[in-house]
Amino acid sequence: MPAHARNVSPLARAIESSEPLARLAQRMRESQQRFACVRDLLPEPLASQLRPGPVDADGWTLLASNPAAAAKLRQLVPELERRLITGQFAATQIRVKVLPA
Repeated sequence: MPAHARNVSPLARAIESSEPLARLAQRMRESQQRFACVRDLLPEPLASQLRPGPVDADGWTLLASNPAAAAKLRQLVPELERRLITGQFAATQIRVKVLPA
């Protein structure tokens, strides 16, 4: 067994060997990368209330912890979308959803 394979957890090996799980892991990484791309545009009190959500063919979802954070985030969506376009990401629609309590 190669040295790099011994250092990979059984869960990581299972994800890598399953095409659907590998695609899911890739979408999760992309969501984290998108959040990192726009993070500096978010005021700290707002950023702490947000989580990166799913990426799919229709766009990217940002999850807010409460309706007030979601309302403020919606005001920033055009600027965030511009940042994604000028970054390494294709044009995408950002959706804002409130996490259940």
